Amino acid sequence: MADDAQHEQHTFESADAGASLTFPQQCSALRKNGFVVIKSRPCKIVEMTTSKTGKHGHAKVHLTAIDIFNGKKLEDLCPSTHNMDVPNVTRKEYQLLDISDDGFLNLMSDDGVTKDDVKIPDGEVGEKLERFFKIEEKDTNVVVLTSMGEEACIDAKEAPRG
Repeated sequence: MADDAQHEQHTFESADAGASLTFPQQCSALRKNGFVVIKSRPCKIVEMTTSKTGKHGHAKVHLTAIDIFNGKKLEDLCPSTHNMDVPNVTRKEYQLLDISDDGFLNLMSDDGVTKDDVKIPDGEVGEKLERFFKIEEKDTNVVVLTSMGEEACIDAKEAPRG
């Protein structure tokens, strides 16, 4: 027995603080403009309708939501008493230091930590960001949304002087 105890080694390695990517919430408690996970994607709810209880039971909630990272529209139907996953979404503002040639943003947080793994977004936000930083040469702040291991720049604004 003593031999077995010597050979059992437990190693616990974790890079995060143990926070989960999602948490459960009852379907009837979800709200418009809130977040929900549909088909393993973090989404923002844009429309929500509830049907009456049928002959055999449960009221159903029909959710229409838009993926917060790729903009795709997703729908789901779920009994109002069931739980759905809600993603933990964090929104953080960074100061833009530079835009690399390969399209990545060089960012700095309030506490001085640099970050250079966020890609410049396509479309309107990307154009606004480049206009502020390269053409108008303004101090630019970037809003980065993080959820379920993904990150995306969702907004750019002129940094307040001060």
